Amino acid sequence: MNTGNPMNFKGRIITKNESILEGLRKMDSIDKKLLVVLDNHQFVGLISAGDIQRAIIQDKSLDTPIEEILRKKIRVAKPDDSFESIKQMMLDFRMELCPVINENQEILNVYFWEDIFLEKEPQPKNQFDLPVIIMAGGLGTRLKPITNVIPKPLIPIGEKTMLEHIFDRFSKHGCNSFLISVNYKADLIDFYLKSKNLPYSINYFKEDKPMGTAGSLSLLKGVINETFFVTNCDILIEQDYSEILDYHRTSKNDITIVAALKHYSIPYGTIETTNNGQLVSLMEKPELTFKINSGMYILEPNLLNEIPENQFLHITHLIDKIHKRGGNVGVFPVSEKSWKDIGEWEEYLKISME
Repeated sequence: MNTGNPMNFKGRIITKNESILEGLRKMDSIDKKLLVVLDNHQFVGLISAGDIQRAIIQDKSLDTPIEEILRKKIRVAKPDDSFESIKQMMLDFRMELCPVINENQEILNVYFWEDIFLEKEPQPKNQFDLPVIIMAGGLGTRLKPITNVIPKPLIPIGEKTMLEHIFDRFSKHGCNSFLISVNYKADLIDFYLKSKNLPYSINYFKEDKPMGTAGSLSLLKGVINETFFVTNCDILIEQDYSEILDYHRTSKNDITIVAALKHYSIPYGTIETTNNGQLVSLMEKPELTFKINSGMYILEPNLLNEIPENQFLHITHLIDKIHKRGGNVGVFPVSEKSWKDIGEWEEYLKISME
């Protein structure tokens, strides 16, 4: 059996001189997280989303050429490797693709995960079973009038509700214990989830009054005693969560924020001047990139003791408090299209059409 294809990787090519930002954009455009790096049609290496994320964490500029962040050791196949050995290597190391390279650094063939294993993408690198807090108590004001009838966590995306999509993504990583912060239409949420008979441990904690995105977490003091995830109920993150957890633990973070890279193009030339109006620089149609708070976090359980009881507190206020006292606040970047936000009609409709 030979499921390799020497031509089918053309859409996954990037040259070594292209930038990190161009690499991210290409990954988003083809919905893949691994690209083949070439130089004058010769194989140079492989660049993964993880390589780019590590570079961004190290504060590398998005203009940095791909060649500067390439790993020196990568796994590829040789012309005399058997199909079975290539398949096993791809399985052992969860490789999206494996090129076959000859001694002249020419690509003779490419094997793809989806062709060999009949799955869209490899499973997460590691499994873990940690509590997941889902913040689902909001009114969903930006999605009115539908939220007058259906609470935001139950809004459908395809055949499933938002809550079920969140469950699915965490369950794939080994998490099966969910605590849901509820308030608005809590009974409807409970009724629906019971009717689905889902194979998870699902518990609720209810705020008697709006307490902000962190205030209600004070209700979990003594309930959670291990590292835990927090996610808004209106966002989905397409990422190997075990990589975020590894970063969180390796960095010894008190809290890790998952940040989406958001790109904005300004369709005009911009001008910078001195304080007496003299030109400093002129830039034609610049592009700006920001790290946006996605609404997903990893927290250590001791932080629950820093949340005042029965008081309104946003999680951003908690983060600021931790940062000011010298705690470790990490930021893990994901690409723009790895973050799906249904909190507004325009974004909801866009995702629904995918």
